[in-house]
Amino acid sequence: MKNNFGTNISWTLFGESHGPAIGITLDGLPAGFKVDMEQIKSDMDKRKATGKISTQRHEADEVHILSGMYNGYTTGTALTILIENQNTKSKDYSAFHGRLRPGHADFTAFEKYNGYQDYRGGGHFSGRLTACIVAAGSICRQILKSHGIVIGSHIESLYTLSDIPFSQDSRVLEKQIQEVNDKTFAVIDDQVKDQMIQEIEKAAAEGDSLGGILETAIIGLPTGLGEPFFDSVESILSHLIFSVPAVKGVSFGEGFGFAKLKGSQANDAFRFNDKIETKTNHNAGINGGITNGMPIIIHTCIKPTPSIFKTQESVDYLSKENVDLKIQGRHDPCILHRARIVVDSVVAFGLLDLYMSRLAIKPLQGDFE
Repeated sequence: MKNNFGTNISWTLFGESHGPAIGITLDGLPAGFKVDMEQIKSDMDKRKATGKISTQRHEADEVHILSGMYNGYTTGTALTILIENQNTKSKDYSAFHGRLRPGHADFTAFEKYNGYQDYRGGGHFSGRLTACIVAAGSICRQILKSHGIVIGSHIESLYTLSDIPFSQDSRVLEKQIQEVNDKTFAVIDDQVKDQMIQEIEKAAAEGDSLGGILETAIIGLPTGLGEPFFDSVESILSHLIFSVPAVKGVSFGEGFGFAKLKGSQANDAFRFNDKIETKTNHNAGINGGITNGMPIIIHTCIKPTPSIFKTQESVDYLSKENVDLKIQGRHDPCILHRARIVVDSVVAFGLLDLYMSRLAIKPLQGDFE
């Protein structure tokens, strides 16, 4: 199992949903950066389960930094984060061992690990491990923000309901990002918030679940980040976003909407306004895999939570018999509102890795500043 990712910086994820703890190690961070622990706590709170629209498994999610930080500053050595699991109910899963939950990784885990995997709560496949990603991602976001790079996401759509999209006006967009980053349930139009919450509660009452789409915006990026082809900005960020459980689609800018446009409509015309910029941003701030200085806009599709309380057809992997399955336990009827900070976090890690590549080569470049 490969649990690490990154080039200039890397992170390694470890732990299981019902193990004693989960954690992550960030390696390659610059020394001397002051870490804001209150900001980490604020970001962790955005991921926490709340009310009827989330799982009833409530964890304290206290972040313990075991190494790589001294007197509040990064030391430049590997920074290891540990988060204890304190509210597990493994008995909810013991009766279903071998019974494959539709939409989950139970079958593929059996096939890959020959039955030795920790199946409780989904084990290492569980969204529980995204708590570590949020903690590490918060540090990455803080470093990026110190360089003027800001990330924010909102619920673009939930089931059949839609929020206002991010603005094309850079000044309005900056304000929108700040506003959604201050919200637990991140929508731009507060009037749609209650409707979305009611829709989630309705699905939960029916024993069902919902999915939707997140819209992420990144502003303040310099030009020249990324590489053509295999390490394009889209390639790196897509790789990371698809690593988030329940993500089934990622697009940039117009995305699949390009299929309904002509080239004259899809192209972003250039203009000079104190600096070179584009009049529109259909291509989401990226040309040839490299940032052009315009905002990056990403759309992420989150599937409905596979853990539902309806009876479903399944198979017992151990007996090879067809069975009817009705799961028990504590599960989210929707993870969209919790997943947005996770997406922000993996995007922050990817952008910091790319940004560090730019810092490494910039002094060697010529006079084309």
